[in-house]
Amino acid sequence: MHFPASFLAAVLPFLLLASLTSGHSHHRRQLSHSRRSSPRSPRPLAARSELFLPSTSKVGLNRLAIRTDQNQHLPPKVLLQMHINRSVRRHARMSKRDVPTDDQLRGALVKRWETVGLEARARREKRQRGGKAMAGMSLGSLASDLNAAAGRVFAGKKNHGKAGKGAAAGAAAGGAAAATTSSANTTASTSSSTSSSAGFSQTDLDAANQGTVSTAETPTANATLGLNIEANDVGYFATVQLGTPPADFKILMDSGSADFWVPSEACSSCGSTHTTLGAKTSSSFKASTTQFQVTYGTGNVAGTIAQDDVLLAGLALTGHSFGVTTTESTDFSDASVPFDGLMGLAQSTLSEQGVLTPIESLAKAGTVQSAQLGFHLSRLSDGTNDGEVTFGGVDATKFTGSLVEVPNVNTQGFWEGAMDDISVDGTSLKLSGRTAILDTGTTLIVAPQADAEAVHAAIPGAASDGQGGFTVPCTTTASIALTFGGQSFTIQPSDLTFLPETNDLTGACVSGISAGSVGGANEWLVGDVFLKNVYFATDVQSNTIGLAPSVKA
Repeated sequence: MHFPASFLAAVLPFLLLASLTSGHSHHRRQLSHSRRSSPRSPRPLAARSELFLPSTSKVGLNRLAIRTDQNQHLPPKVLLQMHINRSVRRHARMSKRDVPTDDQLRGALVKRWETVGLEARARREKRQRGGKAMAGMSLGSLASDLNAAAGRVFAGKKNHGKAGKGAAAGAAAGGAAAATTSSANTTASTSSSTSSSAGFSQTDLDAANQGTVSTAETPTANATLGLNIEANDVGYFATVQLGTPPADFKILMDSGSADFWVPSEACSSCGSTHTTLGAKTSSSFKASTTQFQVTYGTGNVAGTIAQDDVLLAGLALTGHSFGVTTTESTDFSDASVPFDGLMGLAQSTLSEQGVLTPIESLAKAGTVQSAQLGFHLSRLSDGTNDGEVTFGGVDATKFTGSLVEVPNVNTQGFWEGAMDDISVDGTSLKLSGRTAILDTGTTLIVAPQADAEAVHAAIPGAASDGQGGFTVPCTTTASIALTFGGQSFTIQPSDLTFLPETNDLTGACVSGISAGSVGGANEWLVGDVFLKNVYFATDVQSNTIGLAPSVKA
């Protein structure tokens, strides 16, 4: 199948944008866990694509689930750009800033495809000429490379993704503006780290390619739900009961948004594989005519507000108000999406529905003492999934020491704390005055361009691609730490590598930290790359964030 270059330039970006979807997203994650994993059906092109871009929306969904599906035919760098686009768009919408235009986002993707095509051609020419790369390439050669990639995409290799945050007024995707600074396209630096790890996890790569789900172990703490892992840590969802009699719904847990919704029985665009709710299945269901709509970085839902009984880890909410969708984009409705709905767990001031979040309702009813949540995100490559979310308190068995509490500095409803410092291998980068939105619905980390460059300049073997993305050695042992409340929290080196660029698991990997404009000039969007290393708690009443080293960090 052949596509002219002009067709690719015009159409391929739309297809790629369609394949962006949260995920989370958000959007980051079990073959070795086959006894707890189940394969999912192939996702269509307009389905989710959450591998590298956090999503952005008035909602926090940043599921980096840009997966490569059955055969990762979309190059990792293209997936990365998808994540960056989602992050930028999502946060712009959430923070009510100007959203990057479709033309800007498409332009960033076209540029990324062109770069990938040129790099592939250069590698091929180098091999053919005994290691001597060609000095230049024809447009015909580039078109050939792009056509080959497009043919694979059109052949049914499709991705699906969810929203994620990150984008400032008018910023082109992911700093596609990639401020061509002196560090762009250069190899860094002089840190004391050595690269001696085994390389990228084969388990993670298999999970990313196959889109499997790792089921959580049964939690031992009270009022706690286990968090299933989607793919190679790109998203986390739990099972919640709704209606009378109670029916199980798989719900994505997102600390970066504040709306809770599930598909309505009346929805004709919600797919046939997801559990739905309505008067036919629940005797306690009460409909209303109040409408709502939520737009994520690369997907959207709309419907009406309803009331029904909710059961969260044994905690009962009678007649809770939440959304039932009558319209869903394929980012949510596709059969490949492993969850039915989404539960936003930021503060209700961020809600499009204008209702309390489940934890706020539980606290108001006196079912729990405080509107506190505790997140422990597991890591697929650790071999066990003990991830969980606790309602009304924390699970002290999942962290070491005491929680460090920091004030929430965000006034819109996100969970955002002041970052005292960022360091690499114990050396401070002298980046003061930064803040970080902590979002379980975002897979990666998005930092301002200069900050992302400073981080990677301190990692031996890291390089910028000039478009907001970076690579690091898959074998890196660089130790990056973020400091909150005077305590440093280290990111495990393996969490810094998102996907290998090629089949060489000891070669170059796409970095889990990318550049993009999240909002403020010093504002970071910090997702699961970091949060897998800490226990993360939130408290609505005290308006604080709690962090402690995870027992598995």
